[in-house]
Amino acid sequence: MEPYDLLFDTAVEAYYKGEWMTVILNMERALRNKAAIRRVKAHCRITCANQSAFGEPLSSMVVPIPGAGSVEDLGFFQKIMKRADCVNTCESEKIGPPTIHKVTEDVDLEFKKRTPYNYLQVAYFKINKLDKAVAAANTFFLANPDHMEMKQNLDYYRMMAGVQQEDFKDLEARPHMAEFLAGKRYYSSDSFGLAIDHFEAAVEEYFSADQECRALCEGAYNYDGYNYMEYSADLFQSMTDHYMQILNCKQSCSVELASTAGKDKPFEDFLPSHFNYLQFSYYNSEKYEQAIECAKTYLLFHPEEEVMNQNLAYYSAVLGEDKAAAISARQVVKQHIQQSLLEKELLYFAYEVFGITFVDPDSWTPADVMPLKLREKQKADRETAARITEEIGNLMKEIETLVEEKNKESTDIAKIVREGGPLLFDDINITMSSKQLNGSQRVLLDGFISNDECRELTHLSNAAALKGDEYQGRPSPHSPSESFQGVTVLKAIKLGQEGTVPLKSARLFFDMSEKVRGVLESYFRLDSPLYFSYSHLVCRSAIDEKQDDRDDLSHPVHADNCLLVSELNECIKEPPAYTHRDYSAILYLNDDFEGGDFIFTELDAKTVTAEVRPQCGRVVGFGAGNENPHGVRAVTKGQRCAVALWFTLDPKHEEKERIQAQEMLKMFSTPTDTEFTETTTESSEPQLTPFDQYALLGQAAPLVQEQADQPDDKPAEKKPEPRVTSGVLPHHLKKHCPSILLPNPEQQVHSLKLHTASGDCSHMSSSSTVEDIPVSADLLLGSRQYRPGDGTSGMGLDAWVQGLAWAVLDYSSMELD
Repeated sequence: MEPYDLLFDTAVEAYYKGEWMTVILNMERALRNKAAIRRVKAHCRITCANQSAFGEPLSSMVVPIPGAGSVEDLGFFQKIMKRADCVNTCESEKIGPPTIHKVTEDVDLEFKKRTPYNYLQVAYFKINKLDKAVAAANTFFLANPDHMEMKQNLDYYRMMAGVQQEDFKDLEARPHMAEFLAGKRYYSSDSFGLAIDHFEAAVEEYFSADQECRALCEGAYNYDGYNYMEYSADLFQSMTDHYMQILNCKQSCSVELASTAGKDKPFEDFLPSHFNYLQFSYYNSEKYEQAIECAKTYLLFHPEEEVMNQNLAYYSAVLGEDKAAAISARQVVKQHIQQSLLEKELLYFAYEVFGITFVDPDSWTPADVMPLKLREKQKADRETAARITEEIGNLMKEIETLVEEKNKESTDIAKIVREGGPLLFDDINITMSSKQLNGSQRVLLDGFISNDECRELTHLSNAAALKGDEYQGRPSPHSPSESFQGVTVLKAIKLGQEGTVPLKSARLFFDMSEKVRGVLESYFRLDSPLYFSYSHLVCRSAIDEKQDDRDDLSHPVHADNCLLVSELNECIKEPPAYTHRDYSAILYLNDDFEGGDFIFTELDAKTVTAEVRPQCGRVVGFGAGNENPHGVRAVTKGQRCAVALWFTLDPKHEEKERIQAQEMLKMFSTPTDTEFTETTTESSEPQLTPFDQYALLGQAAPLVQEQADQPDDKPAEKKPEPRVTSGVLPHHLKKHCPSILLPNPEQQVHSLKLHTASGDCSHMSSSSTVEDIPVSADLLLGSRQYRPGDGTSGMGLDAWVQGLAWAVLDYSSMELD
């Protein structure tokens, strides 16, 4: 089976060549292969779990219960190893070596966003397969309802002859969700018989999907950021960490199964709601036995629910109390709840004892499942959060009052930020302020570094940088008349470690960027610290033979944290813009080139408000929002080098590569280096950010029909009201940007020019690739060493524990003096 990421890349390349059949064949195969890999992994894990279940006696022992003794421990690990062998054999036979099908997070994200269908709809349209083009377009649009171009495409398709309503399919619809939504439609139209059929099918499909989802959770251990570099847990702590991660994943299956394309929040109380709909549908069909069964099943989740208890009492009175008492809730649901509660107890225990965070995704969990200490802690946290929220609210009112008193035009806090703070270094001078640069949140500074340091960094760029680095390898990402090369801090330090470039130069890159950060933070008098979002040492070189009649820019006018729509004088702060970026800075390294001046403009991207000539040691710093559209004039001769820096006020978006680079520098530090680091970065050293916790918030539960609206002899109906579905963020391809489908070629060309002018697709390339960076570490236990190259990277839980077990066996067999 071919890797689906390779098929995807092949299809994208064919797209830009106009080879539509190749696009279709490879993209369809990529989708099929991805689905097949998912099915195989789930099937193998479920099958092997059934074949090697725990509990039955082994030869010469009763039950292999770990912890009962050394022999029992061996029996437990024997089961683990047999299951691991079973899973590995099964997967290898069906899909080949597991390493072939590993993909990067970027590729995985493209499939989650249904990007393949964006390409397919154009390709099918080009070969006049309208029914398939419509299905592909609709499938993509359901997951990206704010994608205006695709909405226009669908409106266009609806006007075309030969297109039928049934062509608007969802090719990625999951069976349980499709049945559930169909049941809701029939329920809303009072077609209760048909609603019952679909809700019952939805319940059956739900448990199949839940079993598959849970099986797929039993994959490789997911390290948080770079903590694998310091991870050194023993056997049982390692097993605990991995197993708790798997249980967390299994608990989140209820959220995944309650989510559907185009709906930004999952259905709340999703599984219980099936039985809420069913009990009332059966009642309206006068099937009281089934209504009682479903009501009792619903009460397994919410035993104190008043309306459902009233419904159950009514059904029992109609059918007869004796008959009703003999009817029990569904056994499969009882088992599901029991398993889920046991998992929650383990997760809460790990939370309390080891500090492994667990956020319960279910609203029906009994309060006593959470340990008392955690309940008290959460109560205290909620009270603290409420108090902080109140204090922030009071502070905001004070700020608004202050702004009004000073006759400010806006209540935005950014408007009252005072510029002109201390520059921290005597040799740095303010050349131009915001007022002189005809804008706000702007500054031009000189004297950051010496001429020798400028030459050293320029040499580093030319020695270490790759052509088109960080732009998918394209040597001319912004202008075909210039070549572009760049290097990141981490890459420079790694090359310094290898001896390819002087480590001193890489350290200079790191230290000078830190110097810029500190000065900007002080000058703009920010109350919150600045964190690096991205750092890049870049050089642009004019291509001599491509300079005739140039009228383009070296870098088109854009803003750093919003999408500039110059035709409308607007800058939209939403993805794919880097909305978390708050400030930007450029440290220039030379001036021996022609052109290449930095410009600020109005939102129309044409009216220049200020122009900066680069020179060694000069820094232009500015806010990253719509107040500072900027660009670079064409470099017509020579090479222009600079250090480009972007900053954020949000520590969650701190540049992870920089943290890793800092840790590497600490390891390489000489005593002199250490002293320098301590004196210059004591107060501004980037800190590791905590693991982001999140809680998934669902929609409101089905609303209860007021009892006053019901006849006295009927149960109170729990009938959900229709709700408006909110859209998701607009779709955008980071890696590729296919042209949209419009009614005529003139509109299509105009649209492409519009996108390029706004910077939307200016950095895209059909030859883009994503480098898969392994994040596994060597594991050394006893006398056996397990390395990423030996196949341990990305292994599943069973295979990993098997390796640990072998390590323990090796260790126990060693002769000790």
